[in-house]
Amino acid sequence: MPDKDESPSLLKRAGTEKLREVFVKYASIQKNGEHYMTSEDFVRKFLGLFSESAFNDESVRLLANIADTSKDGLISFSEFQAFEGLLCTPDALYRTAFQLFDRKGNGTVSYADFADVVQKTELHSKIPFSLDGPFIKRYFGDKKQRLINYAEFTQLLHDFHEEHAMEAFRSKDPAGTGFISPLDFQDIIVNVKRHLLTPGVKDNLVSVTEGHKVSFPYFIAFTSLLNNMELIKQVYLYATEGSRTDMITKDQILYAAQTMSQITPLEIDILFHLAGAVHQAGRIDYSDLSNIAPEHYTKHMTHRLADIKAVESPADRSAFIMLLESSYRFTLGSFAGAVGATVVYPIDLVKTRMQNQRAGSYIGEVAYRNSWDCFKKVVRHEGFMGLYRGLLPQLMGVAPEKAIKLTVNDLVRDKLTDKKGNIPTWAEVLAGGCAGASQVVFTNPLEIVKIRLQVAGEIASGNKIRAWSVVRELGLFGLYKGARACLLRDVPFSAIYFPTYAHTKALMADKDGYNHPLTLLAAGAIAGVPAASLVTPADVIKTRLQVVARSGQTTYNGVWDATKKIMAEEGPRAFWKGTAARVFRSSPQFGVTLVTYELLQRLFYVDFGGSHPKGSEAHKITTPLEKAAASVSTENLDHIGGYKAAVPLLAGVESKFGLYLPRFGRGVAAATPSTATGS
Repeated sequence: MPDKDESPSLLKRAGTEKLREVFVKYASIQKNGEHYMTSEDFVRKFLGLFSESAFNDESVRLLANIADTSKDGLISFSEFQAFEGLLCTPDALYRTAFQLFDRKGNGTVSYADFADVVQKTELHSKIPFSLDGPFIKRYFGDKKQRLINYAEFTQLLHDFHEEHAMEAFRSKDPAGTGFISPLDFQDIIVNVKRHLLTPGVKDNLVSVTEGHKVSFPYFIAFTSLLNNMELIKQVYLYATEGSRTDMITKDQILYAAQTMSQITPLEIDILFHLAGAVHQAGRIDYSDLSNIAPEHYTKHMTHRLADIKAVESPADRSAFIMLLESSYRFTLGSFAGAVGATVVYPIDLVKTRMQNQRAGSYIGEVAYRNSWDCFKKVVRHEGFMGLYRGLLPQLMGVAPEKAIKLTVNDLVRDKLTDKKGNIPTWAEVLAGGCAGASQVVFTNPLEIVKIRLQVAGEIASGNKIRAWSVVRELGLFGLYKGARACLLRDVPFSAIYFPTYAHTKALMADKDGYNHPLTLLAAGAIAGVPAASLVTPADVIKTRLQVVARSGQTTYNGVWDATKKIMAEEGPRAFWKGTAARVFRSSPQFGVTLVTYELLQRLFYVDFGGSHPKGSEAHKITTPLEKAAASVSTENLDHIGGYKAAVPLLAGVESKFGLYLPRFGRGVAAATPSTATGS
């Protein structure tokens, strides 16, 4: 299960002994009885980066120097532990970048340090930056001897890429006309703002210019828009009052922007032009903004026990793959349903007995004053295990019941969801209704067996009633007694529940649209309250039809007959018997079921090229560092404490600051075949 907030700034530090055990495992050098890691030990073996044989050894040394504060080429345990602590700090991203530039380990960055790292980046090799210009002198002084501390460095890093972009524009416009060609514009943005580009934006850089020359104001507005996409998202949420699916116009977002920030009308024009080029739409929603600028680095580290890519792209989905996807969801739904049912089964038993308790037709029938009284009497007379009478057939039934319900709901939602991932409310209700109807085929037989076993403890008899004897007594058609009432209950329940859950989950998600397990649990429980309570009358009728009437009790012939007789003999209040127990049972049950279902999909992730549960993980740009780590393994169990954030944060240094280090070209392994084998 993911850590409590999965944010790098809230990671819990690892214990010293466990950390030392991990350190010794990867340390290949011993000096005077002490263990040390080399650059390759730390970066390639422990972090899993630069795993190719022809790796760039200079880049590996630069990354290792972040932890090697003594700058002696080796990482001691104290340095290893200190860096683990740094990774747990709220500003770990900036501090990691600072230590990359602090080449001497003295807590400051000199001009030589800054220039040395910048000159090794891929950006500088493609579009050189003047390291002797006025920008550098403003920070390091005319003689470039001023030292920059950590706080000043964070501003330097922020301003550097903006200055680099303007210098690149000037280099493409030597005559000073204030215009550059569309291809020059594309070249600058692809290189200088590479860390802010998504595939959709990158592919449309020339088309958004419509073949016209790009002016300097347009260029500045475009780069500013890319920098401020997270702020644009907040403006959108302000305009839509928190909704992520409302389509809004340019005027609406302009009004919200002038209220919240200094985003210019030109930037908004570019935003809508860019969204139109990518999606061909006159209005935008939150998914448009996410597609233009996803997360820069992984904020939510969902650790996966399995990560399988069944297809390379959605276009590769075949009928067989879709069948596998349904089987996958069915399996996870079965397990999730069993967990949810077991947790709340005692409440379900109390609910069933309260609903079966009749008044007016049998003297001395009322055995329980209320649900709590029923609970106490069951424990007193039947023991604690009496609360779990009928659990086995319930577990046998809950597997197909919850699994088919979750699978059908997902399947119908997928079919009715548009290309942008939005689904109208009527389609959500229809998907839920289809899910409720489909489950009756499986649940009615097992529920009637469960109910008869649950009320068996009320009958003083020497014969123990078993599930198989009930099945033989009922026969095939008898197992579907009360099916109409079951449909009357389950269709509206699911039609109410699933849309309510989806919208509640979205409201409880964080600003990135991510749902913590606790918000999933809460959303599932909250959605169960209206769904369970509003269909209680149908549940009462179903229970009466499925339970064997004892001597002197009223018998019923169908839904309408039961409705009339219950109303006549017991009044309208009888239809709401067990409402509290039903709500207390259904709400936590579905909360547990849904959170288990979605967490299983996170832990055992299989990409079938279809949809995935919303709120499972924040969007992100995949960087070379992340790709390198993914090629080694989906999760290294030795990455404990702060080191759970190491690879995402190093990827963030690339994707947020544009500091891409070359991966190939100067590796030790590239020199000779024999060395390649050794590495």
